[in-house]
Amino acid sequence: MKPEDFIAAIAPAAQLSAARTRIPVSFTVAQAALESSWGASRSAQIGFNLFGIKADASWKGPTFTLPTTEYVAGKRVTVQARWRQYNSWFASIEDHARFLLENPRYKPAFACADGPSFAQAVQEAGYATDPQYAMKLVAIITGRKLNQFDEPVVAI
Repeated sequence: MKPEDFIAAIAPAAQLSAARTRIPVSFTVAQAALESSWGASRSAQIGFNLFGIKADASWKGPTFTLPTTEYVAGKRVTVQARWRQYNSWFASIEDHARFLLENPRYKPAFACADGPSFAQAVQEAGYATDPQYAMKLVAIITGRKLNQFDEPVVAI
């Protein structure tokens, strides 16, 4: 899938989510793009998991197992992980929002009104082990002009 097609496919769901949660659309789309390789990753294809959300003991839904890259003590390693499985990309976006909202460590991110600052706050809260995670999200946001989705809608 081309990046522009991926953006067109998930932006409406990200906009609906943003209206309820205040999670910037640009952040949601960029994170989904990065985590799922623009919808082409095995986790996005097998389990509609756009965000790389793992299935911990609290997850009661279906799961699947795939290898992933983690950074342990600064070293890149491959490990097997259990991932949350969804029935659609929309369901993945909804659960992603719920995951961020319900986890107290991400609360500081909700003081951020734009995608880049939200990305930085989420990384600082420990979302990813990649030390360049926020920088990668910001590169997608700026490179694909995703901040346009964060602009308020004005009725004509």
